[in-house]
Amino acid sequence: MRSIWNGAISFGLVSIPIKLVNATESHSISFRQIHVTDGGRVRYRKVCELDGEEVSQAEIGKGYEEADGSIIPITDEDLGQLPIATAKTIEIVSFVPADEIDPLQMDAAYYLAANGATAAKPYTLLREALKRSRKVAIAKFALRGRERLGMLRVVDDVIAMHGLLWPDEIRRPEGVAPETSVTVRDAELDLADALMATLGEVDISSLHDDYREALEEMIAAKAGGAYEPAEAVSEPAGGQVIDLMAALERSVQAAKASRGEGGAAAAAEADVTPIRRKPAAAPKAVGGKKSTASGSAAAKKTASGRKSTSAATRKTGSASAKSGGTKSTSASAKKTASAKKATPPRKRRSA
Repeated sequence: MRSIWNGAISFGLVSIPIKLVNATESHSISFRQIHVTDGGRVRYRKVCELDGEEVSQAEIGKGYEEADGSIIPITDEDLGQLPIATAKTIEIVSFVPADEIDPLQMDAAYYLAANGATAAKPYTLLREALKRSRKVAIAKFALRGRERLGMLRVVDDVIAMHGLLWPDEIRRPEGVAPETSVTVRDAELDLADALMATLGEVDISSLHDDYREALEEMIAAKAGGAYEPAEAVSEPAGGQVIDLMAALERSVQAAKASRGEGGAAAAAEADVTPIRRKPAAAPKAVGGKKSTASGSAAAKKTASGRKSTSAATRKTGSASAKSGGTKSTSASAKKTASAKKATPPRKRRSA
């Protein structure tokens, strides 16, 4: 593999000559811009603003634009003479546990290769020290005109370095989380745990880019003149998902079916258990006849209520008679007579 940077790892007083090699590569398919009418390629030409002439790549350099629009030329020699220790050195500043590194800081990945026979011994020493400590090294280095932060760790028998974003380059997730208050029930968490357990682990190396493969097949078919557009594949909807619990249950069933623990048809047609809710109270009837849906049970309850009411009435009347009902009547009569005496007689009008 071709190296993109040569320098050394500074490990205390130990210097390890290394070469930096890209650890990743892109397999995405790139497209060219074309003129739709005739299929001609559309190109961008680099033209100097002063003389209007096209400029080749060898004639293009760097420059810093001031606020007033003036350009200050910057050469590679100017950058190489900057008084920073990391210009040609990966300077290790500390060793920390790997879980202290926020994955949001991860950037491009590189392999560090020992540069020469003399570098083999210190290179192996650093690699084994990282293995035994179960830590990663935090380092500073300069690449492509700027100082960067890096993390060194062991991959198989090679030291790999991940470029890290500076802490102030990570944006805070303000306004990203849901603003509404949501309560997650234990039953929902239990189903989510069951789904995670059913999905289990996966071998990352077995995963591949389905979209890229389909795109390559389409390009090959078009090149051969035998391209026929295919209908988009859609998953069968199956039963209607009523709520979150139902969606989780369906997901667990589908995951089991994909692992051979149940038939796919059974998973598609599986009944969904909705969240149980208390039934709403039936509205009271206003006017009209009472519903006969309650049947004989309601009739028996009504008859029983009438008997209870009749018994209560007789009991109340008996108790009233025993407690002096006659006295109450006599007192009421005296009160009426007294009221009549208090009312003055009316005078007759003369004819």
